[in-house]
Amino acid sequence: METKANYVLIGAFTLAISIFGLLFALWAANWSSEREWNNYRIVFNEAVTGLFDGGSVRYNGITVGTIQALRLAPNDPRKVIADVRINAETPIKVDTHAKISQDGLTGPTFIQLSGGSPNAALLVPGESDERPVIATEPSALQNIADTANRLVTRMDQVLSDENVRRISASLDNIEKLTGSVASQRQDLGQLIVNAREATEELKSTLVTTHGAVDRLDRDVIARMPAMMDKLDRTLSQLESTANNANGMIAENRAPLANGMQQLGPTLTELRSLVRDLRRVAGRLDSNPAGYVLGRQQPKEFVPE
Repeated sequence: METKANYVLIGAFTLAISIFGLLFALWAANWSSEREWNNYRIVFNEAVTGLFDGGSVRYNGITVGTIQALRLAPNDPRKVIADVRINAETPIKVDTHAKISQDGLTGPTFIQLSGGSPNAALLVPGESDERPVIATEPSALQNIADTANRLVTRMDQVLSDENVRRISASLDNIEKLTGSVASQRQDLGQLIVNAREATEELKSTLVTTHGAVDRLDRDVIARMPAMMDKLDRTLSQLESTANNANGMIAENRAPLANGMQQLGPTLTELRSLVRDLRRVAGRLDSNPAGYVLGRQQPKEFVPE
């Protein structure tokens, strides 16, 4: 009995050591594995159709991690939170962006990481359990959907009932105008012919005018030297005459001064003579007989 009890204790101890060693090996492997990965969080503002738990995360087309979990944001169900695990050697920067992408038209959907300038700081997990958040940008499908929505909205505005009525009215006016023009084709043809003839006449007139202007320019240019010579001679003569006048004035300055002094009394006497002549003319005009014969003008007889 004692020998069997020892065997049982030895077996139990051996089994316990084996289980402990196995658990330690699993813990060490898990710890080593966790050191090779970094956990991040991505918040999408659009539908994540096609993504799934365990899906791939790629950086410029290279698979660098996997999607751990997808869930709706508790405070805003319009957003989707994706917890991802990325290889620790992947340089995730603060300006790295994530978006939803797809391999071709029928390939699997995955998270595509891009950006990250060389001088930007690394986005590394902190000491707390809070995962760092990678910024997102709209996917190509989202951009197409947004553009399509804007186009549909604008088409609705353009094709509103009021615009449709206006377009119909414009088409009716165009049809009426076309009918009116068609009924006046002969008049329009004659108008075009007249316009063509007027254009030809105007062209001929312009050619003639251009020739006349050219001839006039040539005549003016040909006569210009002679005119300039005459002008120069005239200016020379005027200058000589002015010089002679200045010389005469300078030589006869004293007699001219005496003449000017005598000119004042002469002008005074002349004014007095003019006044007397005006009085005599006035009397002759009013009573010529009385003024000449020295008697008053006879009064006109007025019968009683």
